[in-house]
Amino acid sequence: MKKVKVINTNAEKFTVSNVLTVGKIYEVVNETEEYIFVKDNTGKVAGFYKDYFETVE
Repeated sequence: MKKVKVINTNAEKFTVSNVLTVGKIYEVVNETEEYIFVKDNTGKVAGFYKDYFETVE
């Protein structure tokens, strides 16, 4: 499974700092051209812009 690490939570429109933790690694559930879907801190699967993440090995 692909894993990603949160590198920032600087969102223009939406508050993501309450559902993503900077430095935490999440497993990718699904991915599109623009979004990465992960199970966030609330335990629900949600889609976020790719610019919040970096891929980890």
